[in-house]
Amino acid sequence: MIAIINYGVGNLFSLVGSLEHLGIDAVVTSDADEIRKADRIILPGVGAFADAKQKLVDTGLIPVIDEEVRKGKPLLGICLGMQLLFEKSFEYGEHDGLGYIKGEVCPLNEDISKELKVPHIGWNKLIIKDKSNPMLKYTGDNDYVYYVHSFYAKNCDDSLVAYSEYDVNVPGLVCKNNIFGAQFHPEKSGQVGLDMLKAFNEVTA
Repeated sequence: MIAIINYGVGNLFSLVGSLEHLGIDAVVTSDADEIRKADRIILPGVGAFADAKQKLVDTGLIPVIDEEVRKGKPLLGICLGMQLLFEKSFEYGEHDGLGYIKGEVCPLNEDISKELKVPHIGWNKLIIKDKSNPMLKYTGDNDYVYYVHSFYAKNCDDSLVAYSEYDVNVPGLVCKNNIFGAQFHPEKSGQVGLDMLKAFNEVTA
């Protein structure tokens, strides 16, 4: 069973619908016991980094997530949920992340051509760096995924699994041991995204 952490940030219906379509048992929860009983955890999120981090703090669930991650339970952060996995974010100030993965989250508009739009919205080719990663079990070269974001991870080469080009290399998928992050939205990425969620459900602790 997958526990989708509900901390008041983001629309979870499409993610739940995708998992149901795959026949994967999932629960949207802010209950510590349910998170502990789950086999895997998903941390979703859309919106502003500082607001999301504070809401997560307010739930009191960060120590629970820390504990489960230390035990080796697979964790997947999606979009803003992925950004929260890093050490810090420079989104309208400087804010501490969860610190699970080395790197920081920075404004996209400072590093790309002024001719390109921010937020970066749409389908981009996923360029795979680490084909052995379990999240890519059913994913091939040149598959496309769907992004919606204005900030992106930097200085995270050690954890980089796959990226997309948007004037800069945007880390699309990162991994450190049992911790995974997807900047794109698997639940909005058609069959490719479904295949990744299926692969995540097969990751073992």
